[in-house]
Amino acid sequence: MSGVVTYEVHEHVALVTLNRPEVLNAWTTEMGREYLRHMDEAAVDADVRAVVVTGAGRAFSAGADLSMIRGLMSGRRPPPESVRRDDLVEPAVPKPVIAAINGLCVGLGLVRALYCDVRFLSVDAEITTLFAQRGLVAEHGVSWLLPRIVGLSRALDLLMSSRTIGSDEAFRIGLVDHVVDDAGKAAVEYAQRIARTCSPAAMRDIKRQVWSDTNRPLSDSVERSIALMEGSFRRPDLAEGVVSYLEKRPADFPPLSE
Repeated sequence: MSGVVTYEVHEHVALVTLNRPEVLNAWTTEMGREYLRHMDEAAVDADVRAVVVTGAGRAFSAGADLSMIRGLMSGRRPPPESVRRDDLVEPAVPKPVIAAINGLCVGLGLVRALYCDVRFLSVDAEITTLFAQRGLVAEHGVSWLLPRIVGLSRALDLLMSSRTIGSDEAFRIGLVDHVVDDAGKAAVEYAQRIARTCSPAAMRDIKRQVWSDTNRPLSDSVERSIALMEGSFRRPDLAEGVVSYLEKRPADFPPLSE
């Protein structure tokens, strides 16, 4: 593999790998630029139905590279093409984005994992926010995300203490969804399964509903779901889903049309 972020597609799954294993995949401006490019590529590729994000070697990501932090402290700002609001990256991809946390996951690396839709964690991996121990605040929307994932007091505990937690606690508090021996392998198998069996259009709409309904009143969410449901009645996906079930065969859903 070459490049600080690599990208490959197999069986309708795009595998995006942070690829600086010699420094535990510490995040740089170049990595940010490449990551955004590959996320955009996965978003528009009709052959891609799910995305898996992982790290090369023994870490998911050790967070921001010290060289990038020093640059920010001295007033240097990364080029605009390497920066985008975090809520416009993984949540904006109209396909499931799955984090395969294969090892150490720290700070900015944790941010990337939290913005994914589903999180797999290797049993021996460790997680920490780290921000407070570096004199930093809860960056990139983590103060919004983390309480919604684990609850208010647990989020404050993890953020203010910067303590390291293992897989047992991460699963118990709901920070991750699956703890497995090999997060990369399990996440890819999961992604391939939903790519084979689930409607891309339905997954897109469900993802948009869940992310956007977080800040909507229940009545607005119900009203919007009714409109989306009426639209789904007119799509070929519903007919294929019903007919394939009755015929006891795998569904052959069309790719996304946008």
